[in-house]
Amino acid sequence: MNKYTFGIIGGGMIAKHHAQAIRAMGDVAKLGAIYARNPQKAQQLSEELGCKGYDDLDELLADTSIDIVTIATPSGAHLEPALAAARAKKHIICEKPLEVTPARIEQMIVAAQSEKVLLSGIFNRRFNPAVTHLKQAVEQGRFGTLTLCDAQIKWFRTQAYYDSAAWRGTMALDGGGALMNQAIHTIDLLLYLVGNVKRLSASMALLTHENIEVEDTAVAILEFENGARGTIQGSTSCWSSTGHPAEIQICGSEGSVFLSDESFRVWDFKTPATQDDFVAQNLMEGAAIGLGANDPNAINYLGHQRNFENVIDALNTGKPPLISGAEAMRSVRLIDAIYRSAHNDGAWVELMVNG
Repeated sequence: MNKYTFGIIGGGMIAKHHAQAIRAMGDVAKLGAIYARNPQKAQQLSEELGCKGYDDLDELLADTSIDIVTIATPSGAHLEPALAAARAKKHIICEKPLEVTPARIEQMIVAAQSEKVLLSGIFNRRFNPAVTHLKQAVEQGRFGTLTLCDAQIKWFRTQAYYDSAAWRGTMALDGGGALMNQAIHTIDLLLYLVGNVKRLSASMALLTHENIEVEDTAVAILEFENGARGTIQGSTSCWSSTGHPAEIQICGSEGSVFLSDESFRVWDFKTPATQDDFVAQNLMEGAAIGLGANDPNAINYLGHQRNFENVIDALNTGKPPLISGAEAMRSVRLIDAIYRSAHNDGAWVELMVNG
């Protein structure tokens, strides 16, 4: 089996998260280098992580030992390093959102295709065992006719969180607020599990934070292409002492499932199936909840590890990764439509069919 050497672009908390995931992959991967703009930060991370450190991105990309780069810069600063990495013939794994507009993501996709390198996004929650079982239930038609399908992300961020870095809460580098930054993982799962949205109407507001350009509370009414209706509720203004879990609720004429982070609060089908016993014994509520709900540091690296392993499998087999550039664009396209509707007094916005 091939062994791939990774380089990390970014010097913050998420970059360290990437390093943990790479180290956990064992013999198939190695952390070779990390880049941070600040020379002192680059040296500190190099010593801490036991790899080469660069404060010049071109130098990291010129390192012939690096096969794959992961991008962990602010959201609106993903495009430029991705284009540079593609030109340097490095495969690319990029944090969510892939970029802050569909047009910028399209540039990344075209560049990767042109340079014949792999581009993958990071939606680590797709790799949770509970999501695998829920996806199977949907594909097997166990819900009957899908009726109501919702995403609820009622999280909390302090004002200090937004004040901690100049880019936080800006449209240029955050691309949006509670939806684009925090809720996007759950929105991605909703699309992955239920399918594309046909049209939507939305409203959003800045209710409890100051001096930011983005929403801290938003709601959207959805009409899916398959006929189901649903909602998205996303906020960073919902206080909880422990943190509310992000929920996906899928209901149909023959079944209902409520997924709370990595475990099920409800798993209820009209017709029993063999997977039900495993779910009851291993995946019902009681697993860790509230992941990242109040504290963005409270996220384990296992999902990232699985995400990275999926990319390595794609490189070894020639199969597309689960989260290709096109897949990673789906949630950004939906959030972009929500923002357009909200800025137009909730006017219904039509989304491209199969887009």
